Amino acid sequence: MLIFLRGLFGIGRRHSHRLTAFSHNPNHIFNTCSSSPSLVSPLIWLSSFVCLIRFPFVSSRHFHTFGGFDKDSIREIVREQRWDDFRIVSFFYSALAPIWASRILVELRQDARLALRFFEWAKGRVGFHHTSEAYCILVHILFCARFYSDANAVLKELISSRRVLPGWDVFDLLWATRNVCVPGFGVFDALFSALIELGMLEEANECFLKMKKCRVFPKPRSCNALLHKLSKVGRGDLPMKFFKDMGAASIKMSVFTYNIMIDYLCKEGDLEMARSLFTQMKEVGFTPDIVTYNTLIDGHGKLGLLDECVYIFEQLKDADCDPDVVTYNALINCFCKFERMPKAFEFLHELKANGLKPNVVTYSTFIDAFCKEGMLQEAIKFFVDMRRVALTPNEFTYTALIDGNCKAGNLAEALKLVKELLQAGINLNVVTYTTLLDGLCHEGRMKEAEEVFRAMLKAGVAPNQQTYTALVHGFIKAKKTEYAMDILKEMKEKCIKPDLLLYGTILWGLCNEKRHEEARILIGEIKESGVKTNTVIYTTLIDAYFKAGQGAEALSLLEEMLDLGLIPTEVTYCALIDGLCKSGLVQEAMHHFGRMPEIGLQPNIAVYTALVDGMCKNNCFEGAKKLFEDMLNKGMIPDKIAYTALIDGNMKHGNLQEALNLRDRMIEIGMELDLQAYTALIWGLSHCGQVQEARNLLHEMIENGVLPDEVVYMCLIKKYYALGEVDEALELQNQMAKRGLIPGLVDQAVPGVQT
Repeated sequence: MLIFLRGLFGIGRRHSHRLTAFSHNPNHIFNTCSSSPSLVSPLIWLSSFVCLIRFPFVSSRHFHTFGGFDKDSIREIVREQRWDDFRIVSFFYSALAPIWASRILVELRQDARLALRFFEWAKGRVGFHHTSEAYCILVHILFCARFYSDANAVLKELISSRRVLPGWDVFDLLWATRNVCVPGFGVFDALFSALIELGMLEEANECFLKMKKCRVFPKPRSCNALLHKLSKVGRGDLPMKFFKDMGAASIKMSVFTYNIMIDYLCKEGDLEMARSLFTQMKEVGFTPDIVTYNTLIDGHGKLGLLDECVYIFEQLKDADCDPDVVTYNALINCFCKFERMPKAFEFLHELKANGLKPNVVTYSTFIDAFCKEGMLQEAIKFFVDMRRVALTPNEFTYTALIDGNCKAGNLAEALKLVKELLQAGINLNVVTYTTLLDGLCHEGRMKEAEEVFRAMLKAGVAPNQQTYTALVHGFIKAKKTEYAMDILKEMKEKCIKPDLLLYGTILWGLCNEKRHEEARILIGEIKESGVKTNTVIYTTLIDAYFKAGQGAEALSLLEEMLDLGLIPTEVTYCALIDGLCKSGLVQEAMHHFGRMPEIGLQPNIAVYTALVDGMCKNNCFEGAKKLFEDMLNKGMIPDKIAYTALIDGNMKHGNLQEALNLRDRMIEIGMELDLQAYTALIWGLSHCGQVQEARNLLHEMIENGVLPDEVVYMCLIKKYYALGEVDEALELQNQMAKRGLIPGLVDQAVPGVQT
């Protein structure tokens, strides 16, 4: 068969030196990278045989034409661009044209310009496609002639076309055709670099391994380029693996190589390995430069290791390496981020003392820090100052100020800054859009928030998780839970994974609307998504189920929470005890109250108050008094709810003086009585027959700006009617009507009272 194919394609023994043989097994190339050339590539045989099968009608006359077609004639035709010459046109009538095109390229190998000219002309013919081998032959020719730019362009075209046969790749073809010209291995580095430039990093890594097997190594610069790109795209442990492969292949490393790896490790948070490489680079004779030190300072600073930052900074100065603006910006950023502003200002003064000028990043960092601290005026001063020194604010500067104004409630000012930003020709990025959306949602301006969101999509800015979270918060706050659920659905469709904060917000909204079954379903969805639930989520649900009167479900959720290993907090116990008390299960509430110290929790004011209130309402008044005294003995200051609960309990048990004493104590400690406290006192005084004192309290509460409700009103009116003092009842009604507290006189008799 091989003899038949050789004869059929007109390939004689005299041409054997032109092409390198391919092994029948592509993998064999790497076992014998130095194999000697044979007669002709089996890939040509295979390609030609496929063409022959597709076009069996091609006459045999064409198969022998090339044999009589001398290379001088070829050069002359191509040089003069006589593309209509029948001798060359006839080749392209044959199914074997791609093979003959490769043969012509080999004949033109001494003149790279002509070879490229012929290649481009042939490529433009309708229905014609060069073989992968033709591309490789041309690359070798161009590279040998130092036409590096053209060679790279052809290589990239071949790589992008993906026309290489299954089981082969471009490296295999280049290796097999390497003897077309004087052997040179720079072309393999060009292939390696082209793969990197095209973003085909895994393929570039595979190419490196093949080159290593064949003892053909890329340049250190090319290896650094791949290492740099691998470190930027987050390919797991690939950067470290390639770094080790470089060392194993004895690729000459540099400070740049180490800087790439130290930067990658710092961004990954692996500071121990970063410091290890820092030590290693010094041991092998490299002197760390300013980039090395800046990277280490920034990496440690972002994790809050401020003392280490200062230590590295001192090392930098001891090494006679002058800090630059980037150094000081990294230090200022980390000290601002972790609320050490005075130290950040020290670095700012040192920066200026060293003859350096703060740049946009310096000013923007301080502006952002001031805004986050709520020091908006100081932020604006820095903003004005940076313009005074002819520095143009960037999107980060504006975003920090927009965020600061939104959080301070200055939404109008924030919108002015957005307008100014756009007028400056700066496009809003996802962070700026999200900041603005968050501000609008916080103010409840959901219609405008939706308009901004639509504008964001129209501008081609893709929303992220934070953007959707801001919208969800806004919709839940506006009691538009359905809209929030639609946002959640959209996120799933766009494969944006919600976090626990977003889920928790929707859950809270569902619970507030008493949609408990949907909330329970959402809990299941959270678990399925792989997002770990926390105590806050379960506490929200437990509280909601108790308020809905579903105590059994609430207790079931408590058990589920404990089974997951989640530890209840004081807030959980507060919701639990309050819910149990309101369900009449005071003894069980007291049991859970007693268990708190067993798990290392001390009841706080909220827990005590919930139990005091529950015990008072469930006729456990003596126990409530003891708890109240216990609070005082522990140095706790009971809140209004605890005082009110005890006042109400004393009144119901006829302890009028005790109740009034509690009222006086509240006033002494500066605690203003609210509607519930006045209601309890007025009801108690009325019930004890002290109607005038009750009426005096009514006037007092109105003067103090506490408006009585229907309960207070009915309490006094009923008592007057019960005592037969109808005139006083009517007078009270008239006074309240004049104050606008009731719509008008009540003509009908008070229910249950004879008039």
